[in-house]
Amino acid sequence: MVTTMPASPRSPRRAAALPLALIALLPPTLAGCAAFGDARSGIVVTTNILGDLTRNIVGDEADVTVLMPPNADPHSFGVSAQQAAELAEAELLVYNGLGLEEGVLRNVEAAEEAGAHALAVGEGVDPIAYTEGETAGQPDPHFWTDPVRVADAVDLIADEVIAQVGGVDADRIRANAAEYREQVEQVHEESEQRFAAIPDGQRNLVTNHHVFGYLAQRYDFAVVGAVIPSGTTLASPSGSDLKSLADAVEEAGVAAVFADSSQPDRLAQVMAEEAGLDIEVVPLFSESLTEQGGGAATYLE
Repeated sequence: MVTTMPASPRSPRRAAALPLALIALLPPTLAGCAAFGDARSGIVVTTNILGDLTRNIVGDEADVTVLMPPNADPHSFGVSAQQAAELAEAELLVYNGLGLEEGVLRNVEAAEEAGAHALAVGEGVDPIAYTEGETAGQPDPHFWTDPVRVADAVDLIADEVIAQVGGVDADRIRANAAEYREQVEQVHEESEQRFAAIPDGQRNLVTNHHVFGYLAQRYDFAVVGAVIPSGTTLASPSGSDLKSLADAVEEAGVAAVFADSSQPDRLAQVMAEEAGLDIEVVPLFSESLTEQGGGAATYLE
């Protein structure tokens, strides 16, 4: 189960012991040393999906704090002042990268400038680019829809934990990672079998935004379009965008539009109603994990 965690008591904030006026007078490098010194501890992860992976890899070897709560939209999520401090004080920061955490990126950059080690997982799993819409040509961060790339991400995280987090048992981390990677690979094998049963003429995807590029590439689907023609939920479609998508949906004979469970499906419903299309809008857990019992409390679930 992935939950948000309070700040670790093992991470003292030495800056609080200094008068604010004195800190303001220190050069940035000295202020950073005064604030952190050897006080870094634990692992901080931005998204709850990566948090679940990291916790399975780390086990009891280190503290893992996950910033995003269940059902959060990673594109719009922003951190609190306390969470920003946790980012800066971590031994290791694990984040998606590739532009996913739009509201957290500046905090990640600030933590790196303060000396935190950061792993941008998406950069190391052979990322692809969006092929259409407002974000065409930009890297697609939604690699977790491809279990093969997630298996690679498991190894990346394990290697970085061993290299950057003091006191962990490297053999235990590797064993945890190998066991979890095997489970992810089983998800891939099951996905191949289940998707293979779908006829070629029905292997078309329409989503609320461009989120399934990796899944489409891995399992041979065609992405007809997205209600929000962008890789981020922060964009907005125009009336002509919705009309163009409705025409494409009708031409391809698409029977369902998949909307992320963390986002309202109003736009998809409007597109279908205004175009007079007989389609179903189906929610999927595509951007975020849920609370325990919510249907997607872990990546494997």
